[in-house]
Amino acid sequence: MHPRFLQSKRANTITRLIVLFVIGITAAVSPGCSRGKSAPPPNEKTDVLGSHERMLETLRLIKEQTPDRHPYLGNANLRRARNQLKSLPASTPDTDRISLYFAIGNLELQLGETDKAIQHLLSAYTLATKADKGWLAKDTEFIVFRLAVAYLRRGETENCVHCQTGESCLLPIRKSGVHVNQSGSRKAIEYLQILLARAPDDLAARWLLNIAYMTIGEYPSRVPKKFLIPPSVFESKNKFPRFANVSTGMGLDTFSLCGGCIVDDFDNDGYLDIVVSTWNTSGQLRYFRNNGDGTFTERSEEAGFVGLFGGLNLVQADYDNDGDLDILVLRGAWLKSYGQQPNSLLRNDGHGRFRDVTFLAGLGEHHFPTQTAAWADYDNDGDLDLYVGNEGVRSQLFENQGNGKFLDVAMLAGVTNRRNAKGVVWGDYNGDRFPDLYVSNLGQPNRLFRNNKDGTFIDVAKDVGVENPTRSFPCWFWDFNNDGMLDLFVSAFSASVSIFAADFLGLPHKGEVDHLYQGDGRGGFREVAGPQHIGRVTVAMGCNFGDLDNDGFPDFYLGTGYPGYEALMPNRMFHNQGGKGFSDVSSAGGFAHLQKGHAVAFADLDNDGDQDIFTELGGAYPGDAFTNALFESPGFNNHWITVKLVGKVSNRSAIGTRIHVRFNDSGTNRSVYQWVNSGGSFGAKPLRREIGLGKATTIETLEVFWPKTGRTQKFHDLPVDQFIEITEGDDDYRQLPLKAVEFLRKKR
Repeated sequence: MHPRFLQSKRANTITRLIVLFVIGITAAVSPGCSRGKSAPPPNEKTDVLGSHERMLETLRLIKEQTPDRHPYLGNANLRRARNQLKSLPASTPDTDRISLYFAIGNLELQLGETDKAIQHLLSAYTLATKADKGWLAKDTEFIVFRLAVAYLRRGETENCVHCQTGESCLLPIRKSGVHVNQSGSRKAIEYLQILLARAPDDLAARWLLNIAYMTIGEYPSRVPKKFLIPPSVFESKNKFPRFANVSTGMGLDTFSLCGGCIVDDFDNDGYLDIVVSTWNTSGQLRYFRNNGDGTFTERSEEAGFVGLFGGLNLVQADYDNDGDLDILVLRGAWLKSYGQQPNSLLRNDGHGRFRDVTFLAGLGEHHFPTQTAAWADYDNDGDLDLYVGNEGVRSQLFENQGNGKFLDVAMLAGVTNRRNAKGVVWGDYNGDRFPDLYVSNLGQPNRLFRNNKDGTFIDVAKDVGVENPTRSFPCWFWDFNNDGMLDLFVSAFSASVSIFAADFLGLPHKGEVDHLYQGDGRGGFREVAGPQHIGRVTVAMGCNFGDLDNDGFPDFYLGTGYPGYEALMPNRMFHNQGGKGFSDVSSAGGFAHLQKGHAVAFADLDNDGDQDIFTELGGAYPGDAFTNALFESPGFNNHWITVKLVGKVSNRSAIGTRIHVRFNDSGTNRSVYQWVNSGGSFGAKPLRREIGLGKATTIETLEVFWPKTGRTQKFHDLPVDQFIEITEGDDDYRQLPLKAVEFLRKKR
């Protein structure tokens, strides 16, 4: 371990005892809390392995319980419904049979038994059409819509899933994306037209009808005129180079349900590796090592991941300041009482091999459903602390004790939240050197916890006007206009195809839109999503930001959708127009994928200076799995610099640090600001900063501000297009000998 990490925290013993007492009482009475056995007494030699084995056994038991208890993956409800159908007496009214057929069909569809689902839904439809139409009209519409969705899903499975091409599932669907086997889509069209004849204003049916015609190559020509969505709606208004999905040829197209990803260097060779998870309780955590030659090799077993199942989100940091990146796995989100699953803290041995130290570190005794967490040095003592945003119960602030252990001080600090947390992110929004905490809540106002610099926080979200949207999801701090002041993006989650379609068509709707709060650097914000052209209904679950074209202004990608199969809505990419607005380039850039989007990471995986985008695709139900995507940048001929920061007095990961780059871009003096940060969504990009410089040929000044000490390092006249490492306090930087490679596709 790093010597400084072994130093004790400067904490008041009496205060600590009080905190432990209070937290113990709270844990005993809090709903949704699963209390495990106390961790054995600390013994570094034996307890790491013991903690690891304890986690493997815990996850094995959760896996065994899945068929009976898991709300999304389990089949217990389906078994009961099938048994009920078998035992129905002959005298059972048709209305009861319809309800049971419909329920069974829905459950089968969710579990991926699509053909059986269609048969049961057809049985429900046949009986419904014979019944009193005045009484069953609305019920029949539900059945017809579900039938259409089931046939669409069959078409997707037969074509987009099992026979993928470079154009599969990309909106607008065309060329090789058109289905070869069209029977599923044609049947979907048949039922959607039946529904629209009864309910012509049904926007969800209209949206899916147009997509179905795309899949058979008959859009827009064969779409009934009154239901046609004009082609211009699906096209980007501005031209943009197209990114190609190369994941299949790279062996990175893992087939799984929704999950998290991290793109970063876990073995300290300078090349970015990829770690992916899935919330499937039997789904293996997987590690793909970057070989530095344009290829990746799976090293999950060598990494010690065998038996580490599940995980909806992943977050990396060097929590023990020993010079390598560790991993936090988050579990249990959406599952309420069944989500009482432990998270995992995986300690890196420096060579890309991990051991689960959750219980040893004090992070595993109380299990709450969660998918969001973020690292920061909230008390500026030089090591990283951890905030975990939980769902419906108290959230946790784990203070790093400097000896490998953490203490939950959320109650003492005043950040328990007790709402349905879906995104958390740290950022020093008021410029006082202490990180503040934003918590995005689904269904209740969001929180902005201002750091009081004494170990406590106060919620000022209402005071500064950043409580909305009330149904929000991912969020992040960034500087979208490069004015040196942190701004805040908060996505909205209006889970409805109808609302999404209405927004796409420019029709009135009651859905919430994404929010962008521009900061003034002194603690104030104003909402500017409308003027910046991003006040849209996007239904974002996962998202991240980066710089697509190396112009120095951050762009962002939203992974969209919700669990229902009908949620065929494109993932969205917004290109920053010099800090003066954003342009939707989803279609033009090849990003408008229709499958459920979760983890997103912008990262220069081939070391050519341009950021590629890795994204984890796949839904929540077993029948909605999909492959991950790696969108390779076509290049933009702009310059760049990649900066790796190493803290010495500050935390080793340099989280919370600000980089300010000054340069002349084609006669204009410019500045670019970036912060090293953590959290916000499902995907984690590298902690090293990849900074676009436009047409600049020299960096006039590069400044690194370290908030723990308040000191700034300055470097002058740096060459562009290079990888450098800056160590806190050193007078000079170190150039990293990393070479650009070409992605090498494997032969099948």
